[in-house]
Amino acid sequence: MTDRLEDFIRTLSFETNCEGAAAICKEMGIKVSGDTIIRMLRKLSDKPLIQCSEAIGVDDFAYRKGQTYCMVICDVATREPVDILDGRDGDALREWLKRNKQVKKVTRDRAGAYAKAISEELPEAMQIADRFHLHQNLLKAVKEALKHELLNNIVSVKHILT
Repeated sequence: MTDRLEDFIRTLSFETNCEGAAAICKEMGIKVSGDTIIRMLRKLSDKPLIQCSEAIGVDDFAYRKGQTYCMVICDVATREPVDILDGRDGDALREWLKRNKQVKKVTRDRAGAYAKAISEELPEAMQIADRFHLHQNLLKAVKEALKHELLNNIVSVKHILT
């Protein structure tokens, strides 16, 4: 496998996920499994630290759902991965942030551990919810509002009928 193909597959996995990238590759005639893509991503963590800009994105992913999680840190300016860290409890992120004090903006999911680590290490940094999780929050709020409204209407109808 060429370096260029590995770069393509890694980029595809960051835009989708490892299994999705493997499925797309299969359609393109490239034989690669989700596990192989994960190993490719793990090789990134063996490379020397890449200096990033003032804005990063942090998200977690599962090597094995429910068992092994990692987080990827991407440079927002270049949209390139900067580092892959083990776990998703915030400790690894905290240590990474100690070495990268230039970070001023962090796009992240709703994980409280990430928020706490960022607040403790970079109290002046702006924390930004990523688009996916904003949509998730909106959907949850709409569902709750509809549920509340429907329950009130059902109670009103029952009251009228009795």
